[in-house]
Amino acid sequence: MMALFAIIICFIINLFVNSNSFDLIVSIISILVFIGFTAYDVQKIKRLNEEELIPEDNLSIIGALNLYLDYINIFLDLLRIFGNSRD
Repeated sequence: MMALFAIIICFIINLFVNSNSFDLIVSIISILVFIGFTAYDVQKIKRLNEEELIPEDNLSIIGALNLYLDYINIFLDLLRIFGNSRD
């Protein structure tokens, strides 16, 4: 969770500095963090399914939303990396 706050702070700093290389580094680190979040969310979904704490219909919705947010953030960072190559 602290990594997510650090990424947000780095993006805010980059608004004032406006460095392309710093933006590239932060985007790569952000991709790695969200890949870790994706792995964590998958393991959490598997654990909740095994323990049967949440009904299966609700678990699929909650799991889909968690993974959706992770994938959207990874996609946005990939766009930020490959979109800078045009400049």
